[in-house]
Amino acid sequence: MLVLAAVPTLIAIAVKFWAGPGDNNGGGGPDFASQITNNGLFVALTALTLELPLFLPLAVAAIAADAVAGEANLGTLRYLLTVPVQRTRLLAIKYAAIVIFATVATLIVAGTGIVLGLAMFGGGNLTLLSGSQIPFGAGLWRVILICGYISVALAGLGAVGLFVSTLTEQPIGGTIAILILCVGSQIADSISQLSAIHPYLLTHYWLGFGDLLRDPIATTQVNHGLAVTAVYGAIFWTAAWARFAGKDVSG
Repeated sequence: MLVLAAVPTLIAIAVKFWAGPGDNNGGGGPDFASQITNNGLFVALTALTLELPLFLPLAVAAIAADAVAGEANLGTLRYLLTVPVQRTRLLAIKYAAIVIFATVATLIVAGTGIVLGLAMFGGGNLTLLSGSQIPFGAGLWRVILICGYISVALAGLGAVGLFVSTLTEQPIGGTIAILILCVGSQIADSISQLSAIHPYLLTHYWLGFGDLLRDPIATTQVNHGLAVTAVYGAIFWTAAWARFAGKDVSG
């Protein structure tokens, strides 16, 4: 959590004291960094854009991989199941914990960025990507919507991670595997020759939250992103349930 909060802190300090002409966000997605000095809310948006490709997925991967594999590694999984606790209920609670963590992690990044951004650069009207301006309250609501969208996207990754966690007893190995899948999806998404499969990649619509900063709000990318996430979540949660239901934990 401290590492996640450090990114918006670094962005705010860097822009406040060292930013110069031509600075940008240095990554994919909309260029929010150039607008930071106009409105502190853009610190949060820039931090989310920079952390979404790696830092946030890494945090979720670590928690998801530990959900079942961590219990198995410590030898506590078989004791949990002799309480008795239904395996479906246990898996559902584990996934709920992953979703909560993903949401909290996203809010920490955004919250830190908002607090520091407003303290250093102030608020006021928010200039949208379409060029129009909306009041500060409406702008803050757009940021909250973006946090919700990113949380849902990370929850989809968490479902993949939960499935991976049922396949191993080594949380570190599970974390690495989940991160490889996530980064591999992003790499495939950047290869134009693979454009036919881009809409089906888990990470393809992650940066589509920029459409929530248009007037009126564009929903095409967001709706597709939510649909893809829902499909991945359903498939991999079901796969995790099927694997965990028959998993031998007597040893």
